[in-house]
Amino acid sequence: MTRDGDQSPTVGIGEMLISSRSLDEYKAMFNLTERDLSRKILDCPGGAAGLTSAVNRLGGDATACDMAYFDRKAEQLAGIVAAETCRGNRYIRANLEHYDWTFFADPDEHLRLRQHAVEEFAADITRNPHHYVAGRLPALPFPDASFDLVVSSHLLFSYSDRLDLTFHLEALTELMRVSRSEVRIFPLVASGSAALYPHLDTLLTDLRGRGVEGEVVEVEYRFQRGAHHMLVCRHITQ
Repeated sequence: MTRDGDQSPTVGIGEMLISSRSLDEYKAMFNLTERDLSRKILDCPGGAAGLTSAVNRLGGDATACDMAYFDRKAEQLAGIVAAETCRGNRYIRANLEHYDWTFFADPDEHLRLRQHAVEEFAADITRNPHHYVAGRLPALPFPDASFDLVVSSHLLFSYSDRLDLTFHLEALTELMRVSRSEVRIFPLVASGSAALYPHLDTLLTDLRGRGVEGEVVEVEYRFQRGAHHMLVCRHITQ
């Protein structure tokens, strides 16, 4: 969530993408069960994902937090994320060898489903703006232990070419601060790479020193090659 403050050179996909993923994608990426969806959830960074809209529509309690929500009206943000969805799809079409066409049948289906998620997001942020909170890691605008479950998609390790180990440690510490139970991070590889985050062992050691236990767990989701694990973090109890 440093999209507008990072000074590192952009590579691969370029500027950090404001992405739009469906509830079905989130279920697969984070191994979400019906019980998980009944918990109080924070999606951070939420981007233009459909999780918050879908969970609340089903009677749950979900909040999205992202720096993209700062100083933008809903209609302006909807236009931006529609363009971002097309940019992401163009990158995928230009790099087909990096993807496993299991969750999506092909790039056309990828674009169609992502555009549908954008439409759901745009409608919901217009109707329910209180579900979308402007904020940026590593300092979130929530009290301690505000949520049962925190999910974080395609930021921390996806952009490890420009977000350093210190940022990862501080961001995960902050996500754990606002969680009563656990934090799930997906994926554990950088954009355009199939290799696991190289400093993961160091990060897990540092987190343990802060009272956080991390576990790498395989997930059902298959799209970016090599991206089929999440990091599950929990508070260490004495």
